[in-house]
Amino acid sequence: MKLLIRNGRVIDPYSGFDQRCDIALAAGRIAGLNRVAPDFAAQRVIDAAGCIVLPGLVDLAARLREPGHEHAGMLASEMAAAVAGGVTSLVCPPDTDPVLDEPGLVEMLRFRAQRLHQARLFPLGALTRKLAGGALTEMVALTESGCVGFGQAERPLASTLVLQRALQYAASFGYTLWLRPQDLHLGQGVAASGPLATRLGLSGVPVAAETIALHTIFELLAGSGARVHLCRISSAAGVELLRRAKDRGLAVTADVSINSLHLTDAAIGFFDSRARLSPPLRQQCDRDALAAALADGSIDALVSDHTPVAEDAKALPFAEAEPGATGLELLASLVLKWSQDSAVPLPRALAAVTSGPARVLGSALGALQSSVGRIAEGAAGDLCILDPEAVWTVRDDALRSQGKHTPFSGCALPGRVRMTLVGGQVVFDATSERG
Repeated sequence: MKLLIRNGRVIDPYSGFDQRCDIALAAGRIAGLNRVAPDFAAQRVIDAAGCIVLPGLVDLAARLREPGHEHAGMLASEMAAAVAGGVTSLVCPPDTDPVLDEPGLVEMLRFRAQRLHQARLFPLGALTRKLAGGALTEMVALTESGCVGFGQAERPLASTLVLQRALQYAASFGYTLWLRPQDLHLGQGVAASGPLATRLGLSGVPVAAETIALHTIFELLAGSGARVHLCRISSAAGVELLRRAKDRGLAVTADVSINSLHLTDAAIGFFDSRARLSPPLRQQCDRDALAAALADGSIDALVSDHTPVAEDAKALPFAEAEPGATGLELLASLVLKWSQDSAVPLPRALAAVTSGPARVLGSALGALQSSVGRIAEGAAGDLCILDPEAVWTVRDDALRSQGKHTPFSGCALPGRVRMTLVGGQVVFDATSERG
């Protein structure tokens, strides 16, 4: 189908393109940008006046809850939430049930996602079998089945020897390890260590839980030549260590969650389980450091950290509630809010959810490497049309995700996704949704 998107402000953070112009799409790809052929016969014309046309968002951390946790989320519901939030490519961690440690499981998940014809799914494979922290998985076979990297999700490795061997093996084949820096023993609390956790009587997770893990990772990384992506940095001290590692020339990238970027531990209030998150929300100084690092590129990507949680798992005392919050549908708006609140130029802010995460994925994208996270002639037509002037209030019952819990519930947010296209096909249209 031939589509023509007219009158929108087209922003491509990858190339620096920022101009009001038209985009033509044909055969699933961008056929014309700014210079649309006069004889281009569009079957549908989309008027994007007053809107921003940007690359489809790339989310590096989104749990889809299937297989094994269908009571919290279904593949169909979470993919619908993704495209409603302008997300066209997403990475899911391996902590499903069963764990993504066998090629057949990865292939099944990818096949089911493809049948939905919505967002592109890029699974992470389990680093160790059953995520148990012992024997390494067959990384070659998992890569051939479609995995873009390997990690432990929320289960830190207890053995530095296993981590060292994993880094050495990954370096041999050019794979990337996705590691959440948290010490196994120090990370057992439910809130960030500090005055608020003490006052509420909640067990704390000290900053040292992150920094000790980072020191270990960086020392082993320096001797291996491998690549590591750090998932959800949460502290000012962690940011400083990340900067030093990059200055040393280590092959390391990192992301931060929308929760840590916008919120502090004060969001816990009177034991509000919607703010029970992993990593835990920290103090104002940490939030400021994270925002500064994202703005200057020390942190490469902003992620939704989408983790739908069932009602009965959240309706518990704070310390017993399951950590996690829905975030896919909020990602675009929270990027815009960050840009507005922190005076970060819009193209730079948008890079954190488009070209930045696409660079993290790099060659793991295969044939899509030149398409994901960018707008260019010949690239796949993965686009998000965003109305920056719209304001909406987050209502739990209006979320498409099966998970209805977010610490942003009731907040008025700027920007609303009007339309999402994947491979040149409209997969979400707010107008038809309202109709």
